[in-house]
Amino acid sequence: MSRFTGSTWKISRRLGYSLSETGKELKKRPFAPGQHGQRRAKQSDYGMQLHEKQKVRFTYGISEKQFRKTFEEANVREGKHGENFLKLLESRLDNVVYRLGLAKTRSQARQLVNHGHFLVDGNKVDIPSYRLVPGQKVSLKETSRGLKVVTEALEGQYASVDFVNFDKDTMTGTFVRYPERNEILQEINEQLIVEFYNR
Repeated sequence: MSRFTGSTWKISRRLGYSLSETGKELKKRPFAPGQHGQRRAKQSDYGMQLHEKQKVRFTYGISEKQFRKTFEEANVREGKHGENFLKLLESRLDNVVYRLGLAKTRSQARQLVNHGHFLVDGNKVDIPSYRLVPGQKVSLKETSRGLKVVTEALEGQYASVDFVNFDKDTMTGTFVRYPERNEILQEINEQLIVEFYNR
């Protein structure tokens, strides 16, 4: 399945989960879209596992193929499979750009990366799925520092977290470390995703 490009607000309502992590999508209508959106059907174990997987996949805005590949890579690392998986997703370049506050949403961050506005350790990288390791630096190109979308995002400070830091003077951010589990997606039960793929 290819990457979803439709309304994320509608998906948020369907899943009962804020994909933007702000809660805005569910404030006005905290129920599923459609004629029967307010009916609550009991979910099977499979349904709950799929539901949890879709929450995470749509949050990071990646295809099923990329999602599964990252999940399998997390399995060969030391530690808990589910936590490793979320840490790998958080270390994607588009997500780090979002976490640095250089974009209002992950999809906006992905577009900025695709258009070649960022350097990683001084080298141009335009692949959103590029995975950073702790200590690497992400900087905005000189010619891109006046971008309106970036200045608006920095003014709003949309996604400030402790595992990255950003120097506004040099427009350079650092991926300091992998996040702790309690710093990301606290409403997600990653064990259900592990069970989904291991069933």
